[in-house]
Amino acid sequence: MPENPDNLLKKIKPSRILFPIIIGLGVVGYLLYKEFDPKAFSMLDFTWFSLFWIVMSFVMMALRDVGYMIRLRILTGNDLTWKKIFNIIMLWEFTSAVTPSAVGGTSIAVLFLHKEGISVGKSTAVVLATSFLDELYFILVFPLIILLVGNSDLFIIGKDVINVDTISFDNRYFYFAFIGYVIKFLFTCLVAYGLFINPKGIKWLIEKVFLLPVLRKWQNGARQTGDDLIVASGELKNQSFLFWLKAFAASFMSWTSRYWVVNCLLLAFFFVDDHVLIFARQLVMWIMMLVMPTPGGSGFAEIVFRDYLGEFVTPASLAISMALLWRIVSYYPYLFIGAIIVPKWLKRIS
Repeated sequence: MPENPDNLLKKIKPSRILFPIIIGLGVVGYLLYKEFDPKAFSMLDFTWFSLFWIVMSFVMMALRDVGYMIRLRILTGNDLTWKKIFNIIMLWEFTSAVTPSAVGGTSIAVLFLHKEGISVGKSTAVVLATSFLDELYFILVFPLIILLVGNSDLFIIGKDVINVDTISFDNRYFYFAFIGYVIKFLFTCLVAYGLFINPKGIKWLIEKVFLLPVLRKWQNGARQTGDDLIVASGELKNQSFLFWLKAFAASFMSWTSRYWVVNCLLLAFFFVDDHVLIFARQLVMWIMMLVMPTPGGSGFAEIVFRDYLGEFVTPASLAISMALLWRIVSYYPYLFIGAIIVPKWLKRIS
């Protein structure tokens, strides 16, 4: 078992919502203080049309969670009720929101599933499968998006535009995205090889890597990870193509819905004529957030939104306000829902 209840309580206690909220609102507050333009803000025309698209942004987030629930139902073989699946997804999202983006909630998700009646081996298999499917979405869609966007300067922003036929390697966000994509690609290849081809070989590699002096204190955990991979491989590698197709379709629905949130929010207040580019930049933003050390990418996400999507906001001084609205829709709800669900869940399993 990767975690005991005491360690779990420390990692997902509701009080941990304060840290990401303080970081995120602190950054937004500072940027609003520096950049807020009352005259520009007064130009926003809040109408029933605006309300419709704001509601649609919440609908997109709901569809995102529905996609996750369908996928979890498929991967667990319909062994869990929809209510239990909903609780697991909310616990998982809460954990992801209060831990660094590179860590996420997967390390604790095995325990969430096990406590709802799924065996440890199958729980491990399900969590690894969800990670694999998420990363597969990124590594497949990212090159496709670049092809679709073409020379629309995915990595060239505002004043950085010099030559629209090339990618600006001077732009710092290109390197964030490149590093994030490489990490995702290597992780996906490693998990795929371990799950479907040679789990014992990957276990051997993991154990050798964690013999390094700087990593030796995590050696026992690495050995357990290798054992989990072998168990997961036995659970998953004999599944049919249709099984994986349905699971990936649910993943595609989930992530694509999430990326349409910003499109809906921009439509609420501004004229938008390049939805594909906005979608593409959101994909790149989430890849960049992988390498951020703050919980849920707090602070960094708001700044990247201003810089990376600010050109779609007119006037540009409203960009940080839109970033705050985006986080209110796509991030903060999970903190508060988790703060309600976590105590009840911990009480029930104890």
